[in-house]
Amino acid sequence: MPEFAMKKIEAIIQPFKLEDVKEALKAIDVDGMTVTEVRGHGRQKGHVEIYRGREYQVDLIPKVKLEMIVAAARAEEVIQTIVKAARTGKIGDGKIFVYDIGEAIRIRNNERGDAAL
Repeated sequence: MPEFAMKKIEAIIQPFKLEDVKEALKAIDVDGMTVTEVRGHGRQKGHVEIYRGREYQVDLIPKVKLEMIVAAARAEEVIQTIVKAARTGKIGDGKIFVYDIGEAIRIRNNERGDAAL
């Protein structure tokens, strides 16, 4: 098995773009993913909200984190699909991180590598 034949793609996106991204990934036959609701900020730096007449600084903005492991040969296709589906063109669209994965094992039957995906 070639070293790093798999990639972990981690995407932090706007929550309202989740369904668009899921549908776009489904269209290219990528359906295995983990979705987590997270909070954070980058250049957005948060915003001020008013609640019962008082101002509050909201500096951790709700986001969604998608994580998936794909064959290295498909990584760029998956990345471009996420970018296209998640982009609004405004600050806060998110980030994508890509990691090398040395091994994947399916617990049910001990399949390894791409077969475990």
